[in-house]
Amino acid sequence: MKEVVLVVGAAGGIGQALVRLLLGRGAQVVATSRAAARLEVFEHTNGAQTCVGDARSADDMKRFFTVASGLGPVTGAVNLAGSILLKPAHLTSDEEFGETLDTNLMTAFNLVREAARVMRSSGGSIVLVSSVAARFGLANHEAIAAAKGAVASLALSAAATYAPQGIRINTVAPGLVQTPLTARLTANESQAKASTAMHPLRRLGDPGDVASAIAWLLNPAQQWVTGQHVGIDGGLGSLKASGGGLVQLQE
Repeated sequence: MKEVVLVVGAAGGIGQALVRLLLGRGAQVVATSRAAARLEVFEHTNGAQTCVGDARSADDMKRFFTVASGLGPVTGAVNLAGSILLKPAHLTSDEEFGETLDTNLMTAFNLVREAARVMRSSGGSIVLVSSVAARFGLANHEAIAAAKGAVASLALSAAATYAPQGIRINTVAPGLVQTPLTARLTANESQAKASTAMHPLRRLGDPGDVASAIAWLLNPAQQWVTGQHVGIDGGLGSLKASGGGLVQLQE
């Protein structure tokens, strides 16, 4: 079965890694972003088709799917549009909160709504990006946790709604991944060291860690996987790391 995959928000670190993986296994990919210049790399070096637009716009999302459908039945769609806002609630403005919801939740809802319309006759796979902060309390993450928690709930409800049409919907929930979006967090050596220590596997994420999981969920071979919230977080969301490291078993 020919894979036709729409990758929304493809110009970031995870998006670039995902597009390479998909093209490498022979999929046809439509990569979208608001940043036209950053999309050029896909056409010139990878061969993916590109489409410039804003995923917060329902009209632009519909246009993205129209372009992808021109390549054949759309088998997969993933939303990588997102942002990070680390502030306590009392310091977060209405504008900042609204922007966080629009960038993370509205884009996900727009993708699910349009994908459902396109995939209802042939089925397919939708992958949304949540966050470890959606189910694991992290200080100063109120706005992004609210948005990403809503994304996870959206995916669960939609997975139940569209399962009879063969549409699978799952989320991945990354920990801190080293991408251009998180550069201001990881550039500070002491902050990066502290963040690394929080993750039981004792390293920050690489874009490929998340991209490979998304690629697996998009694969038509995974016909029995839906409604899942997959933590790609170095164990942060489910394991406890002590300040000096994990307790080691004695040999």
